[in-house]
Amino acid sequence: MANRTTLLLFLFVLCHGVALTMALLEDEESSNNLFMMHNSKIVVETEFGEMRVLKSHRDVILDRRMHIGFITMEPKTLFVPQYLDSNLIIFIRRGEAKLGFIYDDELAEKKLKTGDVYVIPAGSAFYLVNIGEGQRLNIICSIDPSTHLGLDTFQSFYIGGGAKSHSVLSGFESVILETAFNESRTEIEQIFSAKLDGPFVYVGDSHAPSLWTKFLQLKNEDKVQHMKKMVQDQEEEEDDVDGGDEEKKTTKLWRKLLETVFGKVNEKARNKDTNGPPDSHNLYDKKPDFSNAYGWSKTLHGDDYHQLRKPDVGIFHVNLTAGSMLSPHVNPRAAEYCIVLRGYGKFQLVFPNGSNAMNIQIKAGDVFVVPRYFPFCQIASRDGPLEFFGFSTSSRKNNPQFLAGSMSLLRTLMGPELAAAFGVSEGTLRRALDAQHEAVILPSTWAAPPENAGKMKKVHMSPKGIRT
Repeated sequence: MANRTTLLLFLFVLCHGVALTMALLEDEESSNNLFMMHNSKIVVETEFGEMRVLKSHRDVILDRRMHIGFITMEPKTLFVPQYLDSNLIIFIRRGEAKLGFIYDDELAEKKLKTGDVYVIPAGSAFYLVNIGEGQRLNIICSIDPSTHLGLDTFQSFYIGGGAKSHSVLSGFESVILETAFNESRTEIEQIFSAKLDGPFVYVGDSHAPSLWTKFLQLKNEDKVQHMKKMVQDQEEEEDDVDGGDEEKKTTKLWRKLLETVFGKVNEKARNKDTNGPPDSHNLYDKKPDFSNAYGWSKTLHGDDYHQLRKPDVGIFHVNLTAGSMLSPHVNPRAAEYCIVLRGYGKFQLVFPNGSNAMNIQIKAGDVFVVPRYFPFCQIASRDGPLEFFGFSTSSRKNNPQFLAGSMSLLRTLMGPELAAAFGVSEGTLRRALDAQHEAVILPSTWAAPPENAGKMKKVHMSPKGIRT
């Protein structure tokens, strides 16, 4: 009987321990998922490109929410003219693009290259073209939902057709469009009832609507003049030939549509001596704000690039050498949305009560959010560097407060009061705080994940999607 009681007690303790362990593991996994942005959704997709968007977990306490988007476009692909209900900040991760957009009620165009950042305000019509020769275009973007309609993650209003194969103008009655464009119902229905392939179209051969190909191949200053000439030529031919050519009729109507939406070519954009549309800002060309033997960090804020002030968004880019650590720190001004671009390592986040909120291995393609005020750190693996990029919810200088290192907050607070708070002598605390001679980015081989940790493969950003 005694042995049986002992055995039952042992089994009870064992089961309780297993249950407790499983609960802790589930709590840790739940906490990790809370801050990881796993909720990936393909918003639009064709054979020529796709846009994928991730949203932060609704239970995370954030001062301001953002969505992170990934756009992939094949060579010679157009992302058709549209406008959004959300501010859009694009970062050219890889490739070259031509951005057409409205500036001062006129059409302007900018060529963007790898590393460039550009801001497209909510409600501003734009289009994107992949102009890289034989190269996919990869774009990372922040989508600010503060202005959106609440219908979904964000809402695109396609001018030239889109995911549902229709322009927004297709929703108007034919009589309205007849009056607006001063065209016959036959021509109106021919173009606005046409089936399109979606928001990504190829502009290199017959797969694309002929107008898009002709329009995009022209120099910026020739676009409007050329399209006017096409209409003049067409009208002359229509006087000579009864009925005219169907393709030219379509061209005429599209010309009216584009000129109505985009206006005339921006003369300011051609004259470098006058104020034109703002230039892009290249993040890769910017010198690091901090650099030492263990890595570097860059930030881009409103003082560096004024266009970030209106959407009130900042940008950061960090590279840690193998085995190094971005010192534990706190962002007192903004939350961060972080995307791992290259390598793998470790990420730790701490709750306000001092308990661990997140402790995971991270790899290329992972996206996670760091709430304002929460202490955190990133550590590169011993195998190679860890590179990450992201957006913050303020365009002002973030002024992170570091909790360790030669420039730490604790060193600044050093005194008998701080020592009393830790329950040690002032001398003991001072020796501990003075032992680290490096600042911001620290040597960290002890904490770094070992080689082949978890048998993880080195991964990079996938051309299609978020991770490989």
